[in-house]
Amino acid sequence: MAEFDDISLFELIYVIVNYGMGSKILKKAKKHGVPGGTIFFGRGTVNNSLLNFLSLYDERKEIVLLGADYNTADHVITELNKEFKFEKPNHGIAFTISTCNIIGSRCYKRGEHKEERGVNKSMYQIIITIVNRGKAEEVIEAAKAVGSKGGTIVNARGSGVNEMTKLFNMDIEPEKEMVMILSKKDLTEKIVSSIRKELEIDKPGNGIIFVQDINKAYGIYE
Repeated sequence: MAEFDDISLFELIYVIVNYGMGSKILKKAKKHGVPGGTIFFGRGTVNNSLLNFLSLYDERKEIVLLGADYNTADHVITELNKEFKFEKPNHGIAFTISTCNIIGSRCYKRGEHKEERGVNKSMYQIIITIVNRGKAEEVIEAAKAVGSKGGTIVNARGSGVNEMTKLFNMDIEPEKEMVMILSKKDLTEKIVSSIRKELEIDKPGNGIIFVQDINKAYGIYE
């Protein structure tokens, strides 16, 4: 059985770009050592340049999810920024999140030694909320009420009538929506509390919220 104690050895890279750009991101990432990835679609709600997460104005976006060991991920996200210039407005955003392991592909191998990552000094976190379809806008409004500038909404879809995806043991079917919100760490608690209260998340079946630290990011504006 795989051990999951080396939580710093693997990274997930999220890249959110304009519709149609996802394949170019995958091609560039492959050139620099990431064997493959997944593209899914979303729409945005940001209407303010401050923390212009995803540079979205209710437009269609592609979200590219890549997995790699830490060294490769650090190199790839830097190269992607050089190529796609995320520092420029409306060019997208890229960030990394630590994960324990990547299973299911021989392309991802565990290292034979632990790497010293040091203290994570990132100022940002990502808040992911999964709710019933039609409730995503309420999540956005609850977040905005306490300082959030917006986020992106992803419609979660199953692959068949009798099939569904599970996330933290919660069914993600076509009637579900996932909301991704980027937050400064000092605002995260307020945003989560507001969403939790307004959407009554504590009631069974109303949704789920989880928060992850962001390690490295490009394309965030203040």
